[in-house]
Amino acid sequence: MGYESKVQVIRRGGKNRQYYLICPSPLAGALELQKGELIEWVVKDRYTLEVRRTAPAAGRGRSRHE
Repeated sequence: MGYESKVQVIRRGGKNRQYYLICPSPLAGALELQKGELIEWVVKDRYTLEVRRTAPAAGRGRSRHE
């Protein structure tokens, strides 16, 4: 299953930029993401970005690197 999402950039002042990656709702639902949940972005290589939960979601017994 794959979902496309555009990268958004917000410029604040001169050189300060923030990049936003939107997680589509069907993907968030499939991953059972919850508001406020912490995730970690891991760069595997130039074309591969891995997303990991940094802590188990409340009420679920997930391991850190499941």
